[in-house]
Amino acid sequence: MKFFRTIFGIPCLAFVLSGNFSLSVRLDATESILPNDGEIPGTVVVGKNPVRILFDGTNIWVTNVDSETVTKLRASDGVTLGTFKVSSGPIDMAFDGTNIWITNGGSGKITKLRASDGAILGTFEAGNFPFAIAFDGTDVWVTNQSGNVVMKFRTSDGTKLGTFDVDTSPRAIIFDGKNIWVANASSNDVTKLRASDGAILGIFQVGFGPRGIAFDGENIWTANFNSANVTKLRASDGETLGTYPVGDNPRGIIFDGKYIWVTNYSSNTVMKLRASDGAILGTFDTGTGPVAITFDGNYIWVANYLSNTVMKMKDNDPHFMLKRNE
Repeated sequence: MKFFRTIFGIPCLAFVLSGNFSLSVRLDATESILPNDGEIPGTVVVGKNPVRILFDGTNIWVTNVDSETVTKLRASDGVTLGTFKVSSGPIDMAFDGTNIWITNGGSGKITKLRASDGAILGTFEAGNFPFAIAFDGTDVWVTNQSGNVVMKFRTSDGTKLGTFDVDTSPRAIIFDGKNIWVANASSNDVTKLRASDGAILGIFQVGFGPRGIAFDGENIWTANFNSANVTKLRASDGETLGTYPVGDNPRGIIFDGKYIWVTNYSSNTVMKLRASDGAILGTFDTGTGPVAITFDGNYIWVANYLSNTVMKMKDNDPHFMLKRNE
């Protein structure tokens, strides 16, 4: 699995510390770790190296890149509802209202999986290392990390509708209600595309190595893995509104309707930021290598890449430990 050691932008030291990266035994996906008094509740073991996490309105979905599976958890209590085999190297996911779409970096395909029962409805060729994926209300958009393009697919049948150039190493993608935004990790910028036809509306500089992207209703946020900060851009014109320090190697980023949350891969923390000015409101412990994050309307969920776990968190829960308040 050396192939996957380099694609997520994780420092080499992390793999030295993690021991036998490729040879470790897969943990049972149904095992739950119950918290001791005062610990963060709701930690669930999933497959090997969970790399993305998604909420579909009822359940939580996790891609396990080195197990070649996705895990479905009931959001209410974290119970595992199923573990489903997909194509090689599952990375990112999008939900179209009925189905889960999964990028498979190892096989160059995307998988369409029925959310109700995990049945695979189709597997479609998706270019050179499909990485990130987003749904625009009608179609899905897929970044090709090695091809420096995004592809647009019709959700009804997986037909490719277009291929559009972006910048170097596109690693994250989001839809803002009108346009597609792509974070390009190696060129340190984001590309704004018109969703209707893929026309480029702008390319805007951010921090070094943007790996995550979020939309707060007005602004685009990027998690800049190599510069330990996040960038806030005005979505209407791409103007930079601020750059704010966070932890080491920020990777995942979301907006919960009020706050911005960022996972810090090498700090093993998640940070809560005020969306208006980027002020850090809290820093919270996670598992090892927090890489992805989602929000289910009540709780924050974090995927810990090196712990093979996901954590369910709530900042006003008495068990949710505040590590540092700044």
